[in-house]
Amino acid sequence: MRERNWGRTWRQVGIVLLVMSVLISSTVTGFVLLNANHIGRLVNVLWLVHSEYLENITTEQLVDGATKGIVDSLGDLYSVYMNAQENQQLQEMITGKFGGVGIVLSLKDPKKLVVLRPIKNTPADKAGILPGDVVTKIDNVDTLAIDQDKAVALMRGDPGTKVTLALYRESSKKTLSLTLTRENISVPTVEAQALPGHPDLAYINISQFSLDTGNELAEVLKKMDIQKYKGIILDLRYNHGGELGAAVQTASYFVTPGPVVYIVDKKGHVDQKDALSTYLGKPLVVLVNEESASAAEIVSGAIRDKGTGTLVGVKTFGKGIVQTIFPLDGGTSVKLTTAKYLTPNKIDIHKKGIEPDVKVELPKGKDATLMPTDTNFDPQLLKGAQMLQEKVNLSS
Repeated sequence: MRERNWGRTWRQVGIVLLVMSVLISSTVTGFVLLNANHIGRLVNVLWLVHSEYLENITTEQLVDGATKGIVDSLGDLYSVYMNAQENQQLQEMITGKFGGVGIVLSLKDPKKLVVLRPIKNTPADKAGILPGDVVTKIDNVDTLAIDQDKAVALMRGDPGTKVTLALYRESSKKTLSLTLTRENISVPTVEAQALPGHPDLAYINISQFSLDTGNELAEVLKKMDIQKYKGIILDLRYNHGGELGAAVQTASYFVTPGPVVYIVDKKGHVDQKDALSTYLGKPLVVLVNEESASAAEIVSGAIRDKGTGTLVGVKTFGKGIVQTIFPLDGGTSVKLTTAKYLTPNKIDIHKKGIEPDVKVELPKGKDATLMPTDTNFDPQLLKGAQMLQEKVNLSS
C-alpha cells in the first residue's frame, strides 16, 4: 500500500462542491430542476432527508454515508472509505503497533471471520483462542453483517477496554463467549533461527510487511550472523502482505540487482522498483501457500522470476493490485486500488496466483510448523529443508 496527499485535487473537489451548491440553490418545493449526470438525484435525496426524515441527521453522517456509498459502488473489496477511527486503526496496522486482542484473521473464506492464529502472549493467546475458531459476534454485532475490515476495527480499541467475542469451535461443536481486555499489541514481523536438526540452515519467518519489516530483517540477519549459514528457508506462508516499500527492501536480500516489481497505473505509466545492493547470494527455498498474498507475492514472484530460489508449497492467493491511501479531512481517508503490479518478467498474477516450483499440500487438519521448535516438520517445511540441504551439499 502507498500513501499520497491530495495536492491539486482540492481544486477539483471545490468545483464539485460549487456545482452541488448551484443545484441545491435551484430547487423549488424540494424538487431539483437540474439532473446533469444524476447529480440532481443525489441533491434531491439530501433535500428529502433534511426536510422529511423523522430523525435529526447531521451533515457529517450524510457526508460519511455518501462517501462510503461512492467507494462501495466500485465493487472492489480492496477500495474502502475509512472514518477517523478506522483510518487510525489502519495506520496502526501498517506500523505494526495497535490496541487490540491479538488475533490474525484468515483470508481463505471472506464470508467468515476465521482465526488464522493468535499472536503469542496477547489476550487472545492467553484466553485460549485457537486457529480455526470462527468469530461469530463482536460484542453484540453479528459478524455476518460486516466485512473483515469493520470486524478488525471493532476488535481493536484503547488498551484497558474490554470486548466480548463469541467464537464457534468446530472441533467441539460449541460456541464460546470470551471477554478480553485489550492491550498494546506490538507485532514483530520477522523471526529467525537455525533450523532444528540443520544447524547450517537459517529459517526466517516473515508474518506481514509493516513499515519496519525491512529494518527488522536487517537487524535479524545481523544478530544471527547470516553469513555463517550455508542456506536459507524463507517462510511466507500466511503472510497477507502489507507495505510495498518493505516488500522491495526485503526482496533485495534474496534477488540480484534489477527490477523487483513494476507498478502500472490506469494510464499505463510504469514505476519500476529496483532491488537494493544487499543480495545475500545463498541457496534459498521459499515456502508459500494459498494465503501468501500481495506484498508476499511481490517477494516470492521476484525470487521465482530471477531464479534465486525455489518456491515450495501451493499456489499463492493472487492479489496483484496496489492500494493508495488518500488522507481526507477530519482524520478520515479513502483507500483505492490505483495500480496493478507485474513481476520482474512482467507477469500479472492478479486472481491467478503464483504456482510453486514444487507443489506440496498440507494434509487436512495439519497445521504449518511456523518457527519450529523440533524436527517434527509439516510436509512443506520438510520438503523445503530436504531440497535446501541438497542444494547446499551440491554447492559445497
